[in-house]
Amino acid sequence: MFIADVDEESLTEHSGLHSDEGARSREHPGRAANPTIKATGLAWLEFDKPDLDRAQMFARDFGLVVHHRDDDSLYLRGHRAGTPCMVIRKAPQARFRGLAFQAADPGDLQRFADEHGTTVRTARDVVGGSVVTVRDPNGVEVSVAHGQDELPDLPRQQPLVCNVAGRTPRVNAAQRPVREPARAERLGHLAMASRTFSRTLDWYLEHLGLIVSDFQFLDGQRDRGPVFAFIRCDRGSEPTDHHTLALLLAPEAGYAHSAYEVADLDALAAGGEYLRERKWTRSWGIGRHVQGSQIFDYWRDPERFMVEHYADGDVFDNTVPAGWAPLRASGLSQWGPPATKDFLGNKPSPTLVRTAVQALREDNEIDAPRLKALVKALSR
Repeated sequence: MFIADVDEESLTEHSGLHSDEGARSREHPGRAANPTIKATGLAWLEFDKPDLDRAQMFARDFGLVVHHRDDDSLYLRGHRAGTPCMVIRKAPQARFRGLAFQAADPGDLQRFADEHGTTVRTARDVVGGSVVTVRDPNGVEVSVAHGQDELPDLPRQQPLVCNVAGRTPRVNAAQRPVREPARAERLGHLAMASRTFSRTLDWYLEHLGLIVSDFQFLDGQRDRGPVFAFIRCDRGSEPTDHHTLALLLAPEAGYAHSAYEVADLDALAAGGEYLRERKWTRSWGIGRHVQGSQIFDYWRDPERFMVEHYADGDVFDNTVPAGWAPLRASGLSQWGPPATKDFLGNKPSPTLVRTAVQALREDNEIDAPRLKALVKALSR
């Protein structure tokens, strides 16, 4: 189902596009032939956190808006119309609970439920609508939702009018970006790590109809398959974000980061200065990615969950096949400072060593050659 029989001529499809190479003969084609449904977008993320007051403070500084707050929960939204994009519940220990996708219609919701031997339930929290919840091969809760009330647009940050070589629309006016929270438009994507990368990747492609925009592989191990995938929703001819989900093979499974779109580079940079002045911790930035092309800036929240502001990302329709490239830390950005150890998660520590040893002992896709190659790739 997932084997591509591609001749050498197919590689030329990628010339001048997002990647120099496509799939070689019998490599993963990056999409399932007959997925259960085709999710239309990423709806929200769910977390447990011990201090809702501090979570709310960071969220406001980061540019999210409080939709609802009570003693036990906090619902956050972006400035663009849609559902809340983050649900935080009060709990003794901080953890990432799961993610939710939007279904195109009630029929897709029922098909997804039937495929997993479960039922559609009515959501009784603030989000509302109907939901089906299952677990992916990582053990992460994955919900598919439909029928939620759409929250209206809020006042949005407007991109600056820029003068460029040969075109100067701004006359008799100066640029003065306001140093304030960058207004998060919406939730853009989630990145997760997995010890069972291939099985988890295929699960999202088979059950949610996601398609791969870019694969990355380890030097000298391309024949063993990819270890990183940037995955988007399949909305046919309608362009959608380069990736809604990113998956990486790694010893420490779970949440890596989530990303929120802002108006432009100035909103991102001025918002970053505001966060810095408020004593929050930058993880990595500002720079521009290769896969996806986003201008990025990564920050840590009070529980050290990583969150990203981004602007100017690529959008693809469903005609663009998956690109292939080697995984290297230096290849994560086109410009900007080098990726930090904090971002890469490769700062030596007893916890990191224990996690690696445990991964090597378990039945998964982590073995000594892969682990060694991963460490090398994320150090280059």
